[in-house]
Amino acid sequence: MTEREWVSLIAELLSAEPFGEYFEVKTGLNLCYAHEINSYGDVPDLRKQEFETDLTIVETVGPGQWKPRVVVEAKIGNSEGRMPMTHDAIIYSHKAASHKAVHPYLRYGIMLGHRKHNSLPGRLYRHGTQFDFMISFAEFQPTTQELRTFRGILSDELQASRTLESMLYDTRRRDRDHHTVLHRKLIVGATEPV
Repeated sequence: MTEREWVSLIAELLSAEPFGEYFEVKTGLNLCYAHEINSYGDVPDLRKQEFETDLTIVETVGPGQWKPRVVVEAKIGNSEGRMPMTHDAIIYSHKAASHKAVHPYLRYGIMLGHRKHNSLPGRLYRHGTQFDFMISFAEFQPTTQELRTFRGILSDELQASRTLESMLYDTRRRDRDHHTVLHRKLIVGATEPV
């Protein structure tokens, strides 16, 4: 199975139980990572640069309008389940940082497929500093428990994206939430007994 086929399978499984009325799972979506001003004048000459994402959950926010909430990059293992390389972790983490610079409320993660029962690699922790979550699937077809765990993570990340957006953009509203604490919790575990 190719990586693209695997991402399509995961997207289909996730779409079978929608996250809500306004959310949609998309694959191969081009997402802006840079908005550049080529020149100034009465009408500035604007240019945007885009990277393709593997899997994105978008929220419809109006007629013909949407915003990305969660991006998930994907890598699949070889016959022994080994991967990703240090280079992959660095590149994907940089891609996450670039996308988050344009969409500061965006949540970003990576899913690894066909990993057998290998743990998440240490190099992914070390170099994947921009990931909000990571998950490893033993095979291409996720088990019921793996899929349940992943859906739970994605649901949490959708809510985190909305919360971040509110914190960033509702700061002048009188009826805004007043936060005095921000704590980014670290949760580790296994989706299946090893």
